[in-house]
Amino acid sequence: MLRNITIALAGNPNSGKTTLFNAFTGARHSVGNWPGVTVEKKEGKLHHKNNEMIAVDLPGTYSLSPYSLEEKISRKYIVDESPDVVVNIVDASNIERNLYLSMQLIELGKPVVIALNMLDVAQRRGHKIDHEKLSKLLGVPVVPIIATQKKGIEKLLDTALEVAHGKIKYNPNQVDYGKDVEKKIKETIEMLKGHVDISKFNLRWLALKVIEEDEEILNELNLTPQVENDEIAVTDEFSLEDDYESLVAGRRYTYITSIISKTVKKPKDEGLNTSDKIDKVLTNKWLGLPIFAGLMYIVFWFTFNIGNIFLDQIDGWFGTFGETVGASLEGAVAPWLQSLIVDGIIGGVGGVLTFVPNIVFLFIAISILEDSGYMARVAFIMDRAMRKIGLSGKAFIPMLMGFGCSVPAVMGTRTLENENDRLASILVVPFMSCGARAPIYILFAGVFFPGYESIVTFSLYVLGIVVAIMCALIFKKTLFKGEQSPFVMEIPPYKFPTLGGTGIAVWEKAKGYILRAGTIIFAASVLIWFILGFNFSGQVEMVDSIGASIGKIAAPIFRPLGFGSWQAALSLITGLMAKEVVVSSMAVIYGLGEAVGEAAMEGDVLGFAGALKTAGFTSLSALSFMVFSLLYIPCLAVIGVIKRETNSWKWTGFSVGYTFVVAWVVSFLVYQVGGLLGF
Repeated sequence: MLRNITIALAGNPNSGKTTLFNAFTGARHSVGNWPGVTVEKKEGKLHHKNNEMIAVDLPGTYSLSPYSLEEKISRKYIVDESPDVVVNIVDASNIERNLYLSMQLIELGKPVVIALNMLDVAQRRGHKIDHEKLSKLLGVPVVPIIATQKKGIEKLLDTALEVAHGKIKYNPNQVDYGKDVEKKIKETIEMLKGHVDISKFNLRWLALKVIEEDEEILNELNLTPQVENDEIAVTDEFSLEDDYESLVAGRRYTYITSIISKTVKKPKDEGLNTSDKIDKVLTNKWLGLPIFAGLMYIVFWFTFNIGNIFLDQIDGWFGTFGETVGASLEGAVAPWLQSLIVDGIIGGVGGVLTFVPNIVFLFIAISILEDSGYMARVAFIMDRAMRKIGLSGKAFIPMLMGFGCSVPAVMGTRTLENENDRLASILVVPFMSCGARAPIYILFAGVFFPGYESIVTFSLYVLGIVVAIMCALIFKKTLFKGEQSPFVMEIPPYKFPTLGGTGIAVWEKAKGYILRAGTIIFAASVLIWFILGFNFSGQVEMVDSIGASIGKIAAPIFRPLGFGSWQAALSLITGLMAKEVVVSSMAVIYGLGEAVGEAAMEGDVLGFAGALKTAGFTSLSALSFMVFSLLYIPCLAVIGVIKRETNSWKWTGFSVGYTFVVAWVVSFLVYQVGGLLGF
């Protein structure tokens, strides 16, 4: 019995890899409809017929050429880790494009099983696929499956096991690249044998990579100049109409086309399918952007109008809970401990958890748009605008992902092939309004713009996009000059979001929000309570505390922006830990302040809402505060991932510095210009 068999799941984006991974392992990973959803490999265990197996979900890739970080990660794993079998998930409804990766996987020399997924979609379009003949022509097992319905999963696992055990004779067919290229492959193989360590590679695949002048391979093999000169000399023997990379790709596609013609039958006149008809409206050159804006407005209307129904109830519950706990602790514990529990922990953590209903409804709305396939089209809609600033529409995808959280969004920039585009995108992604900023908007918009919360919040999201695009334009004109990358992206068909899929996505995001409230926000609330109650001489009034001193030092910086109080300054500083901490800090600060505490009892939205007005905030300064919160320095988790993705302290420091400057300038303009206009 072979144990710990490793199955690597490889495939194009949107081919159903993560769905199959979840079906294999019983995991509940979110399934997205755009590239970059799986930015790092995921592992999960499964048991099948007394075999312990490890499934590895690799990032989605269109090829194994080193154009993007995701492609490099997938190729490096398959070559270096040598999984027992590679299950290549192929979208049956787009088989020709997907088989390009299949051919490259087969050429790698690793055992490959093709999972022909989405057969139901292909059949609805009238496509008939002879999978047995396809298997014969490719020389590898082909198993039809429908991953979303878990159909064919058992057969696929059986086949993968048989391949791993060597029970199936594995003899894949090779692409015939023509007389000239085949001769060069043989000569290159002979050349490689004498010069470098090639034990882990398939020689034919390695020779192809050398011929294609694959930089990653040339660097990894540490080819000497003499070896490279030999290779170039061989190249010059032939007069070819194109470079070798294009020639190899072209003949690979010719080979695939010949296989498709023998195995796939399509209706002579397919016409427009349902997705095509919907796209004629939603991605229309003139209608696309207004429809996108309208849908985003509906998202925020839904978030506020439905979420606020539950917000008031939870707010009331936390208020009652705090009063009950405070009364029960009265006289039973020291006053400082009572204050820590009631004002610090319940006030701080409760101040953030109160917004859970709004956060959940925001995630529901965005998840429905993602699962339906619409969000993947926004990159296409934005391509025209993005191209004017020197970026591909594909660069807009990480920005959209930033609506959830900037950490995966920064990692999602790995889908960009051009390094300059990737760096520019990493630097502007933090301007997108992540879910952690939502409590700030919900609180301030609810208090200072009652009845207009949706419009104000929608405007902030738009402002984030505009500032990101403007900064990207500046970067592309100065720091990251270079040619634009072509826009190449798989557009998935529209589909109805499933209750299970949307539920998993919302639960994952909401769980992360709640866990942060129980960890980072909890610790921050205790810390804030401490620095607001003590200084180096012991327990003191809040105005004499360490926190007040820190806030008073920073406050003058924010005075021109309209919120120069030490309380606002300290809240923004603590927000560097996590943006939700801004609200929890305010809850603690205003919960401890006696004067504003009385105002907090007036019964506005949230316990401390009235305190914000008493503390000096006006509608204009509240708007300026929200704008600053939107744009200023990202949280520590995002700063960390920027360092990891850029591998540079210089760009990390630059990101911290320039986002603060941008936030200050834009907030300054909002407050000062707004004042001149009489707001």
